[in-house]
Amino acid sequence: MHAVTRISVRIVQRYLPDPFLFAILLTFVVFGFGWAVTSAGPLEMIRYWGDGFWGLLEFSMQMVLILVTGHVLAQAPPVRRVLLLIAGSARTPAKAVMLTTFISALASWISWGFGLVVGALVAREVARKVQGVDYRVLVAGAYAGFIVWHAGISGSIPLKIATDNSFGVTVPASETIFASFSLIPALILIFTFPLFMARLQPRREERVLVDPDALEESRPLQLAAEEVAATPAQRLERSRWISMSVGGMGLVYIATFFYRNGGQLDLNIVNFSFLIMGLMLHQTPRRYLSALAEAIREAGGIVIQFPFYAGIMGMMSLSGLGKIISEWLIAFSNETTFPLFAFLSAGLLNIFVPSGGGQWAVQGPIMLSAGQALGVDPARTAMAVAWGDAWTNLVQPFWALPLLAIARLNARDIMGFCLLALFYSGLVIGFSLMFL
Repeated sequence: MHAVTRISVRIVQRYLPDPFLFAILLTFVVFGFGWAVTSAGPLEMIRYWGDGFWGLLEFSMQMVLILVTGHVLAQAPPVRRVLLLIAGSARTPAKAVMLTTFISALASWISWGFGLVVGALVAREVARKVQGVDYRVLVAGAYAGFIVWHAGISGSIPLKIATDNSFGVTVPASETIFASFSLIPALILIFTFPLFMARLQPRREERVLVDPDALEESRPLQLAAEEVAATPAQRLERSRWISMSVGGMGLVYIATFFYRNGGQLDLNIVNFSFLIMGLMLHQTPRRYLSALAEAIREAGGIVIQFPFYAGIMGMMSLSGLGKIISEWLIAFSNETTFPLFAFLSAGLLNIFVPSGGGQWAVQGPIMLSAGQALGVDPARTAMAVAWGDAWTNLVQPFWALPLLAIARLNARDIMGFCLLALFYSGLVIGFSLMFL
């Protein structure tokens, strides 16, 4: 295992480009393939790219909000105290990696934005407390736990198909997120990934350690200003009753929303719930805004890359390339193997369109139609695509950006370990989709 890990890390460190450059290179790849295998010419491919460039603005805002609100909630003092308590339970390097991976996976199942932030924060705190742990593996474990997000309650595809019948079918979350073929592999990964990631630690003499002092966070300047606030505006900013009043209104709305919708979730109510909980737990508007400023800064890398991936999605969909790739991979499938091929094709497309909602817009109609023709339950088809989308995130640095910013590492530091996690998780997920 040590030799395999060493090879994987060296390959990734040598050949993986910066995530922003990665998006640009993928643009060139899709442009070339679209020109070669579809009827579209180069000028048409450029037009598809430009026309699609702003096609994910609404979804981008939803994704940024779920990341930002999850980050702010994780920074709330009560939540941070819990995280510090959890981090303090790790005593050895192996337990440190297992703990970080487990907490990240569990939090990611609840909310992908929350899981990314919680994983990074736990990794930083554990690194400060446990000597001898390889910081790269620790952060890789925090990111590897992210794989279960699309099978969790913030998964964009199961939430989309539960609330939107634009593809002619509506499937409740009870038949997707909580179905055995999705819930069982999620539980297997949540409880076995920590052991797997701990095994990836290099020998002690080869480990990359971190100076605990380098991970210390300075006290936000806004909190220091609160203590001497004197003007009416400043008193309002640090008023608890404003946060609690708005929070109370939000809780009433959340309760009525679930009552009206039979407990079903969608992206907007997840965002709203995290915003309200974060506002109440930070207690004052000023503290919430201080945490929000930091969270938005961490989301900057995602914001600038979304248009490029939207442009890639435009080329994939408008040229028909996405349909061709999907049909290639499902051409030889039957009722039993179709979920596996749907999973693999979704994993491949996710490299080019790392957006669950965006990918579903491209691939959803194709997969649902093919699945229905073979007699495959739409719920199983949707979750096969969802798992494929989450699976190759392990080697697509797009979603690692906020976690890496918090952890103060770059993608090349962790992706070699994540590549091995990709192979292991692929076996678990593929087997579950076919036989459960």
